[in-house]
Amino acid sequence: MLLWFVIAYWVVSVGIGLVAAMGVKNTADFAAAGHKLPLPIVTATVFATWFGSETVLGIPATFLKEGLGGIVADPFGSSLCLILVGVFFARHLYNRKMLTIGDYFRERYGRVVEILITLCIVASYLGWVAAQIKALGLVFNVVSDDAISQETGMLIGAGSVLIYTLFGGMLSVAITDFIQMIIIVIGMLYIGGEFSQSAGGVAAVITHASNAGKFNFWPHMDWVSILGFIAALFTMMLGSIPQQDVFQRITSSKNVNTAVQAAVLGGVMYFIFAFVPLFLAYSATLIDPDLVKRYIDTDSQLILPRLVLDHAPLFAQIMFFGALLSAIKSCASATLLAPSVTFSENILKGLFKNLSDRHLLRMMRITVLCFTVVVTFFAINSQLSIFKMVESAYKITLVAAFVPLAFGVYWKRANSLSGLLSVLGGLIVWIVCEMTAADAAVPPQLAGLIASLAGMLIGGFVPQSELIPVDQPLRDN
Repeated sequence: MLLWFVIAYWVVSVGIGLVAAMGVKNTADFAAAGHKLPLPIVTATVFATWFGSETVLGIPATFLKEGLGGIVADPFGSSLCLILVGVFFARHLYNRKMLTIGDYFRERYGRVVEILITLCIVASYLGWVAAQIKALGLVFNVVSDDAISQETGMLIGAGSVLIYTLFGGMLSVAITDFIQMIIIVIGMLYIGGEFSQSAGGVAAVITHASNAGKFNFWPHMDWVSILGFIAALFTMMLGSIPQQDVFQRITSSKNVNTAVQAAVLGGVMYFIFAFVPLFLAYSATLIDPDLVKRYIDTDSQLILPRLVLDHAPLFAQIMFFGALLSAIKSCASATLLAPSVTFSENILKGLFKNLSDRHLLRMMRITVLCFTVVVTFFAINSQLSIFKMVESAYKITLVAAFVPLAFGVYWKRANSLSGLLSVLGGLIVWIVCEMTAADAAVPPQLAGLIASLAGMLIGGFVPQSELIPVDQPLRDN
């Protein structure tokens, strides 16, 4: 019954995406939903994009092992990211009416910086999308009682998400995200009510977690712990800001106020609902301690799905896995689309002169297909956990893209040289540190961020007469 429900839900959701795809007429529809989405839809797609496999499976598994201190990156850092985007960046970026975040870097710093940062953004999505594909394989494996292997489940999941993303782009993603957000909220709240009764009530679960030290958030007062805490927070909070999926939701809004409000509301909603899976997973320590012991050191991501299958009635199982599939699908479709669009617009488009809008749209769809194949292969062969895949994804954009974006918006002295030095300095220092001192007191991504900041400041104080003016695109010279 559960497996057939999953199949039926999957077919219906893909069908909805394909129907929405009929509204795609050009690249603006495909990449930014025609810049016409209202506040409820944009808020839903912001929330649903971030509420993915790591939220339902990865974060709870990490919380069971390490407590709140282990999940500072997500949901704390990721929620703050969306709020910061709404407060400090949405208005500025929306008013430029661009297709991709890479377009901003081209206009602000020139073609070379555009290419470098675009490649970094595309690379960063590899881990994030792979985490969603891996989670889809896990879900199909669990609900089929091992009849479908995780590898086969990954192929099924990736293929079906690809179908409507390939044809409908941002328009299909937005419509399906709105429906899936409703399913996520209802499903998570319903299953939370079911398990709170089995565990003795919400207060009993919270008290047990508190007594076990799971609410210890702040690091030990030594430099190694403090710097590690800051690095984890900054990786998601700042590294997620210069990302194409965030930018797409801003620019797809019908007006600038919608863009600002949707980012903030989406961040607040995500922070609130991210704690529901934490509550569910920790309930397992009271409902079935043996289950937790069996999986905590082997595959802790299975604790919550197994708890639902072993201790919840069929309807509750349907609600949980419906919400889980909605979370994964919405995140997977968005993260397949974002890097494909920015790679097509900011890398491939520059290689072809006089490219028509119709041919660019076809190029974007081909790129979506190719990226799906690559990321599915990576997911099948990766041994990283879902949480680590997502957390690691943002290191490269933290060291290469955040400083150029923030200083480009708020510092008039930012110029083509400072942008280039910032990107190269951050990348080189980060890569060298990862290769030679990955366990140093100063985490590699934090060292890279400092180097990126230094490069921006050094380049910014070079006499302006020797540089291209900051408000003049490099491509026009």
